[in-house]
Amino acid sequence: MDYDRSKHSKFLILYHIILVTKYRHKILNLINIKNIEKESHFGILEMEVDIDHIHFLIKSKPKYSVSQIIRRLKKNSTIQAWKYYWNENVLWSDGYFVCTIGNISKETIQKYINHQG
Repeated sequence: MDYDRSKHSKFLILYHIILVTKYRHKILNLINIKNIEKESHFGILEMEVDIDHIHFLIKSKPKYSVSQIIRRLKKNSTIQAWKYYWNENVLWSDGYFVCTIGNISKETIQKYINHQG
């Protein structure tokens, strides 16, 4: 994968992120998460949706923190879920899993994500 550039930097930032629904509610098959990318400053390279959790491979710029990315993913997907379900404004559990993929190849993570669910 090629490095990205800005005026004064060269970078490649890839995150493997897993989000789990609150109380493991099984509702994610009706939410269109991919639309989040259009409104964000990160790219979703790979995504696998199970009924109660999602795996992402995210490509980001250094000026955006992991917590900003997580917040955007959770906020926008929760808004979409409200259209289908309940009045409770909580879709996701409080936590998340994230790791950089510096130790393994992007292809290995993509295969892992594609074989979930």
